[in-house]
Amino acid sequence: MATGVKRERARTTRRKIVAAATELFVAQGYAATRLEDVAARAGVAVQTVYFHFTNKRTLLKEAVDVASVGDDEPVPLLERPFMDEIRAEPDAYQAVARWVAAGRTILVRIAPIMTAVRDAAGGDEAMAEQWRVNQDQRATAHRMFAKLLAEKDTLKPELTVDRATDILLALNSPELFLLLTVERGWPSAEWESWITAMVADAVLG
Repeated sequence: MATGVKRERARTTRRKIVAAATELFVAQGYAATRLEDVAARAGVAVQTVYFHFTNKRTLLKEAVDVASVGDDEPVPLLERPFMDEIRAEPDAYQAVARWVAAGRTILVRIAPIMTAVRDAAGGDEAMAEQWRVNQDQRATAHRMFAKLLAEKDTLKPELTVDRATDILLALNSPELFLLLTVERGWPSAEWESWITAMVADAVLG
């Protein structure tokens, strides 16, 4: 019992540190954020931050991973329950709507911190690698959905899975999401409705 309590306490501390780091990375950028600042925001000693994450790069990676899936459970995004619902959806348009709705939830969490990663990538090779990894992960997810549509025989006849993947990547990009919802002030629900219609028109036969 004592071991379980200790493990849960450590997990709670990690969550506090990740939440604090995410706030600071988004607010002031990766370069300007010090682990001392993260520790102060989380209400822990800086040695505790080092103990759990070793360095700032590892902490950022954890913050990105948590933002991607919404929690720190060891379950990959594409193995989450929402994917079973999308796979089982018989109507292609509704499958697109479910995919975009899930994407909206993810983008609300991850787009701000990925902006911090992108901004740091030009002068930091570790951040450039983090950006590449995230882009590869996005491509893998959208390719999986494009293949699903192809297997259901609902892609436009002239579209390959590769081209459908490119379209999905572009329309569901963090850059377009932030442009419309932050710079242009769209409510995220309006973004979702528009992107759903755009994706359906672009890829469904």
